[in-house]
Amino acid sequence: MLKKVLKSSIAAAAVLAIAAGATTADAAKCTNDVWKKVMERGKIVVGVKADYKPWGFRDESGKIVGMEADMAQDVANAMGVDLELVAVQSSNRMQFLEQGKIDMMIATMSDRKDRRKIVGITQPNYYTSGTNIMSPKAVGIKQWTDLKDKPVCGKQGAFYNKVVAERYGVNVVAFTGNAEAKQALRDKKCIAWVYDDSSIMSDLSSGNYNDYEMPLNSEDDNPWGLAVPLAEKNCVFGQFMSGMTYNWHQSGRLIELEKKWGIQPTAYLKKQNERFSDWLAGK
Repeated sequence: MLKKVLKSSIAAAAVLAIAAGATTADAAKCTNDVWKKVMERGKIVVGVKADYKPWGFRDESGKIVGMEADMAQDVANAMGVDLELVAVQSSNRMQFLEQGKIDMMIATMSDRKDRRKIVGITQPNYYTSGTNIMSPKAVGIKQWTDLKDKPVCGKQGAFYNKVVAERYGVNVVAFTGNAEAKQALRDKKCIAWVYDDSSIMSDLSSGNYNDYEMPLNSEDDNPWGLAVPLAEKNCVFGQFMSGMTYNWHQSGRLIELEKKWGIQPTAYLKKQNERFSDWLAGK
């Protein structure tokens, strides 16, 4: 009975949220089919990564865990429903949402203009990734300028290569794939590997690179967006998830989850926490 009352209250609050947050024209177009389906069956199905530690991966029992899995649990708790996690990949996560195989996704997806035409990426963005390096701790790199005229491994075609070469005078040695580039790093053919910091953090969390580090401040932020079905972005579901993300930032919940999963602190979360902080708190 309590769960039913909670769900009804959340649904009512969400309706009020959309009334306040969307235009009359938007509201008139809303059927809220997915939201209604989730509330009626008492379960939300969320697509997350299962191969991208520590954001989403399988533990020894096969259960999907990680920072984004915890975020999905937060969503289910706030809605008063059960949670089912479905493993998705970069190649199928948007299709799964379009096809109704999942109700929403939190799956390390960069927020891009072309993707906003396919799925409902809500605002504010919940996370970000950027350009950084992985290097042996023994090398002792402290700042980007330490890389000037030094050989740095990269992946062919990655935009990071041109950026660091022009900005810091790095001598980028490009390989066909990440595996080849990281092996060259191990073989000391370069002093660092330049790539996306989330991928580097995933490697550092794997236990296979204990003698390596990501020593620099990331640059060129690339925001991540969670997504609901496109038709529900400006409706109850989308407004609800915008509120969830706002609360995650204001409360510092995402910073807490970074610490829990051993993720190197990001300046983005710190800035968002300060941006959305309660100005009367502590007064």
